[in-house]
Amino acid sequence: MCGIAGWINYNENIKNRFKDIKNMTKVLSKRGPDEEGYYSGEEILLGHRRLVVVDPAGGHQPMIKEYGGNKYVIVYNGELYNTEELRKELINLGYTFKSYSDTEVLLTTFIHYKEDCVLHLNGIFAFAVWDETKKTLFMARDHLGVKPLFYVLNDGEIIFASEIKSLLQHSKIKAVLDKDGIETLFALGPSRSLENGILKGIKEVPPAHCLTFSKNGFNIKEYWKPKAYKNNQTFNECVDNVRQLVLDAINRQLSADVKVCTFLSGGLDSSIISAVAGEFFKNKGTVLETFSIDYEGNEKFFKTNEFIPNSDKPYIKMMVDSIGSLHRNIVITQEKLIDYLDKAVLANDLPGMADIDSSLYLFCKEIRKNATVALSGECADEVFGGYPWYLKQDDINYKGFPWLKSIEIRRAILNPAINFDIEGKIKYNYENTIKQVDYLEEDDEFTRKIREKFYLNIKWFMITLLNRKDRMSMSNSLEVRVPFADYRLVEYAYNIPPKYKFYDGREKGILRMALRGILPDEIIDRKKSPYPKTHNPKYTDLICKKVKEIIDDKNAPINQIINRDFLIETVDKRAENINCNWFGQLMSGPQTLAYIYQVNKWLEEYNIDIVI
Repeated sequence: MCGIAGWINYNENIKNRFKDIKNMTKVLSKRGPDEEGYYSGEEILLGHRRLVVVDPAGGHQPMIKEYGGNKYVIVYNGELYNTEELRKELINLGYTFKSYSDTEVLLTTFIHYKEDCVLHLNGIFAFAVWDETKKTLFMARDHLGVKPLFYVLNDGEIIFASEIKSLLQHSKIKAVLDKDGIETLFALGPSRSLENGILKGIKEVPPAHCLTFSKNGFNIKEYWKPKAYKNNQTFNECVDNVRQLVLDAINRQLSADVKVCTFLSGGLDSSIISAVAGEFFKNKGTVLETFSIDYEGNEKFFKTNEFIPNSDKPYIKMMVDSIGSLHRNIVITQEKLIDYLDKAVLANDLPGMADIDSSLYLFCKEIRKNATVALSGECADEVFGGYPWYLKQDDINYKGFPWLKSIEIRRAILNPAINFDIEGKIKYNYENTIKQVDYLEEDDEFTRKIREKFYLNIKWFMITLLNRKDRMSMSNSLEVRVPFADYRLVEYAYNIPPKYKFYDGREKGILRMALRGILPDEIIDRKKSPYPKTHNPKYTDLICKKVKEIIDDKNAPINQIINRDFLIETVDKRAENINCNWFGQLMSGPQTLAYIYQVNKWLEEYNIDIVI
């Protein structure tokens, strides 16, 4: 993967404003530690940082290609998983190639299909192509939003980058947080609407969108979304299709010119990825390396609940024995979890999922010492219905985000003297998303509700996890691929009848059936368990101490917007007064305090002006 940055300005000659693009590109060095490249013209400056994964010699960027008297320039972050199919197709159409990189294939695909190129891509990507002859810019982001792409739009000007920190290096862009941004942080955070960059004026290209920018203006459009169609297949046919799509998605993502490993939790999703990868590397005469995460003291303090039914450890051992991988278990201390809350904010450019982020940051940091690419099981729960809110009747009927029921806590945290509309922000975003769901006229009420939950999940919960995975991994120069985000798999799963999807009354019922015989039965039948978190009370003590320092600091920027009395009470009670999860299954009381800590750290580190 890589980092990209660019500036197009039709109002002035910016060729000599190289310092701006240099600064923007420099801060993306962790996304691309191996190479740095630039392109300049009167209206355009482009920057690129490269992490070499495929074709070290032939994949330099920005890449320039001339065809039919026209010159095209691309900066690209991502991987294509149908590179060879596209290359063969384009060769048959008369095109030639100088490299075996997917970058040249992507650029040639654009040259031939123009804006429709996105309809031919299977992969994870965020890219920009400059047509030097027409003086137009085209940008696109992958179907599910695995790779990020932010921008600021002004009259006759667009500035874009892989990360917010890069945009903030531009001399024209300032970090300003207004009331809308505050409401988003505390009503929806750590999630946000697809186009929302939180800071005033900063937007993100939503997943499955592409845009054009020229002297004639700016146009953005959606090129893909899950569409409803009637699935007339039998249950066994659906099972076979799911198996084929899953296996194909995994196998497509195992190719690289550098070492590839997998995350392994002993759950269904990471286990099938590791099993397929293990066989792939065994056939190449090598051994797969797998990695798991745990926390100091968890053996002593681990507690089960409705979201976390059992420990990963015995299931990891079972899979390691089954596939014969070289396994490393990374154990993280409570002090490190706390210390790296700051680095997680700097990686994310926003407050995130607290220690759920910092633990992943540390995990990726250790993995990067051994590998450059990893495969992970994200997205399977959203796509195949792995969460409790797909099966619990109260959640199915809930008119809102089922992972975000902490409305009273979110309201209580904010300064009561300021009129923040928490409920209104949630309601608007929920209803606006539901309007976009595609149904069949014949869908019964339950099928409609499952489609709604599916769509809400991929547009809100899943993208939050994907953003987290991208930032924490790329801040350690580790490329993480997510086979369950293959758009073909998502499209098919959207139309699996609920009675098949939840076969035998189980979450991910059809996926379990599709993988039976490939994985041990104990793994197939294991109840869904989320990403592991710390259960050590020491973590609560440490985060309470951190937040008390904020309370005692009258200059702490967050004090402008929070209810200090509530925060004092929460610290005094060690967050036991927070009786529901802040977000999803993992952010309970201590993580809520850590989120507040991260908001304050973000306001400080980015020198953000608060304008209410």
